[in-house]
Amino acid sequence: MKKIMLIEDDSDLYALLKYNLEKEGFQLAGAQTGKGAVELCRREKPDLVILDIMLPDSDGLDICKGIRSHPELAHIPVIFLTARASETDRIVGLELGANDYIVKPFFVRELVARIKIQFRTQAQPVRSLKVGGLDLDRQSCRVKLHGQTLSLTATEFRLLEFLMSRPGVVFSREQLLDAVWGHDRAVTDRTVDVYVLRLRQKIEEDPANPQMIRSVRGFGYSFNDVVGEEQRAEARMA
Repeated sequence: MKKIMLIEDDSDLYALLKYNLEKEGFQLAGAQTGKGAVELCRREKPDLVILDIMLPDSDGLDICKGIRSHPELAHIPVIFLTARASETDRIVGLELGANDYIVKPFFVRELVARIKIQFRTQAQPVRSLKVGGLDLDRQSCRVKLHGQTLSLTATEFRLLEFLMSRPGVVFSREQLLDAVWGHDRAVTDRTVDVYVLRLRQKIEEDPANPQMIRSVRGFGYSFNDVVGEEQRAEARMA
């Protein structure tokens, strides 16, 4: 049974959608407030999120960005259900990572049809990420380097998975903190540097000359997914 997360502040609409979606065989979880929505998604692990934009205490666009930047949630389809009907609003919503954009008022049957389309086309996340001799298995939460299992903390694993799944993209320390540690955190951006150093010591041939997790001066960090034998040989000779 597919689980749908519904974030909608209108009580009558929430009840209507809950009734109809459960009637269609979906399991429904949700809230009528946007506060803590990303963390709620992380706990509930839904298969799809229906999200209002104009929430009384939050901006649905920010929630969508939070979902897309979270390593455990980034693959989940998001459908905006909103009264914002302008072309600009639609474009912004889709550019922020929404899979679909439905304007109120709408037909419930159309929403159900669009949900089913998302489930038909939804790709399963790749189970393992491999670069050179590094192999990260999402299902078992294990990382191996040249066949040898590495001892990583949960935070180290999440940070490595986030970077490996987005090769070539440069992330600021603030973006990494939001994605890996979450918005409700009591750590500073220097924490990212500490964890990157720990990971380099565990996965790099030469931690002082990293080839996988690279620093981009003035911006942050990026994962290099084209580390080959030639590069590693050069690193050993340096």
